Amino acid sequence: MASEEIFKVIFHNQGKVYEVFAREVYQSDMYGFVTIEQITFSDRDSVVVDPGEEKLKAEFDSVKRCYIPMHSIIRIDEVEKQGVSKISDIDSKVMQFPGTIYTSGNDADKV
Repeated sequence: MASEEIFKVIFHNQGKVYEVFAREVYQSDMYGFVTIEQITFSDRDSVVVDPGEEKLKAEFDSVKRCYIPMHSIIRIDEVEKQGVSKISDIDSKVMQFPGTIYTSGNDADKV
């Protein structure tokens, strides 16, 4: 039986660092975006509930496909098994790329 690919995607969103697991990650047709599909969460049969993961489940509950700006992506890893999705504060050692990196054709002549 072939195992399915699982990707861990870490990205910046509204001053926080999101870490989610998905079955499909690819370059979007929209310029400058990465598409994440089939976001998965751990199926734990324990009594202990992780409030961070529950918050992510609620946020991505009805999301079919998510488009993340390329400059918000910190890292994408293909992993052997799924971990726990979480939201954390930004570590001062990791900085988001400042501003937009995309310019129109007219602005490129000015540089």
